[in-house]
Amino acid sequence: MIEKERQEIIQEIARFITDHKGEDTVVLDVSEVSGWADAFIISTVNSLGHLRGLARELWDVLNEKGVHVINRHKQVGDDGWELIDCGDIVIHLMGRDLREFYNLEKLWSTAEKVEFLDKLEKA
Repeated sequence: MIEKERQEIIQEIARFITDHKGEDTVVLDVSEVSGWADAFIISTVNSLGHLRGLARELWDVLNEKGVHVINRHKQVGDDGWELIDCGDIVIHLMGRDLREFYNLEKLWSTAEKVEFLDKLEKA
């Protein structure tokens, strides 16, 4: 089980991604099935430009919230998948084709899906 303070940060990250046009954003609580992470946040991006812009803005937000990014790159790669490793939180920003191919939700199907309020539900 993820501690309450960490859950709130995970919720804020997922909302930020959704508010910045990340599609089909999913939060998985992997704390019971993984020895190295508590949560995965998975979201689809529309283009390489969208991926780069979202990753850049997200790094700033993570820094503001005191979330340490272990693998921060100066530049997002060209493969259409940015994995942002924050230790206990792992963020996957993926192009649609890669997301469908790797199907992380199915791979981690024993993890609990966590609901979060996106911008539409808050209004």
